[in-house]
Amino acid sequence: QVQLVESGGGLVQPGGSLRLSCAASGSIVSIDPLAWYRQPPEKERELVASITSSGSTNYADSVKGRFTISRNNTKNTVYLQMNSLKPEDTAVYYCSARVQTPNWGQGRYWGQGTQVTVSS
Repeated sequence: QVQLVESGGGLVQPGGSLRLSCAASGSIVSIDPLAWYRQPPEKERELVASITSSGSTNYADSVKGRFTISRNNTKNTVYLQMNSLKPEDTAVYYCSARVQTPNWGQGRYWGQGTQVTVSS
């Protein structure tokens, strides 16, 4: 099995910064891509950013220039540095990974989610 564990959420004032982390563990051959999604209150889940094993990144227009996704392939960890946070960034943030396992083929896995609240 594969587990994704997120950390780093919390309450921050507008204009502030937070850094989210997500560590994958278990029977892992490879992970490609790693991504962050978010689900604002009463809205659909949306892609925030993704990163491939070679380092190619993709961002939602709403976070370009403010958020940075990165990964440590050795540690199977992905990060999301969030700067200049706005109230509309308030959401539950989820880590997602497409994982190749030795016994169960390829599958998509999700973390449990971490709350980010941007408010004064």
